[in-house]
Amino acid sequence: MADAQTIDAAMIQQFIAENHNASTVSEKLQALGWDKELILKYVSEFKRLKNARRQTMGAVYLVAGGLIGFLSCVLAIVDPIPELYNWFLFGLTSVAILLACYGLYNFFE
Repeated sequence: MADAQTIDAAMIQQFIAENHNASTVSEKLQALGWDKELILKYVSEFKRLKNARRQTMGAVYLVAGGLIGFLSCVLAIVDPIPELYNWFLFGLTSVAILLACYGLYNFFE
């Protein structure tokens, strides 16, 4: 027979908001006396949602890094303020590379 128990999304969102890890979630559910199979479902759903959130933030950092890099390139080529040329070329490019690398780390981790 099919399992009639469903996963409570609000509880999982609460665990994510409280910044728990998978072992803590498992321990809390075991303390409530839940079935081991249901605990495994909750933990896998918790991990899936937490990884999806991390990938989303990684994509945001990647886009921000790309936009800042493009802006840096355009400002270095156009050179609207000659005194700030080095800041546009090296400063903004460095920030863009750092944001993009951090975004890649979050996206692929």
